[in-house]
Amino acid sequence: MITLDPRTSALVLVDLMERIVGQELAPYSGGVVVARCAALATAMRKAGGLVVNVRVERPNVAAQPPGSGFVAEARPQDGDLEIVKRTWGAFHNTGLDDELRSRGITTLVIAGIATNFGVEQTARFADEFGYEVIVVECGTTGLDGKAHEFAFEYVFPRLGTVATSAELFAALG
Repeated sequence: MITLDPRTSALVLVDLMERIVGQELAPYSGGVVVARCAALATAMRKAGGLVVNVRVERPNVAAQPPGSGFVAEARPQDGDLEIVKRTWGAFHNTGLDDELRSRGITTLVIAGIATNFGVEQTARFADEFGYEVIVVECGTTGLDGKAHEFAFEYVFPRLGTVATSAELFAALG
């Protein structure tokens, strides 16, 4: 059973952007992941936890490609933290660690797209920085179903806890 103190927890949603959500993904579609992440974000906010919305921008370009904004269901709301990254993970040169520590956050619940890119890199750095890491299997999807499965069987259990959205809803009350 997962326990969470919402006052010291943050839900980190990685790359729920139009151009990423619309790709061919596995094992879950982008729409399924967005719906689960949006429901988790609502529950986290209601419980008093922080929601962190992470999106990627390509460096050294005059304009970002079409579809670089968050999908409607994942747009930051009042009280959320928005992070712009220029690498795979949400920590490198983004100020995320400082923002989380200044709020007393010790636990990160990570979900989004893509499993073996932004989600995994963010989870690896979160572990290195000493956060308790929880990765939401059904709130995450990748470019390849087998790679997603490998990450959840071998990588994420070594970084923290693998959970379902149902377990997190129960923990958030």
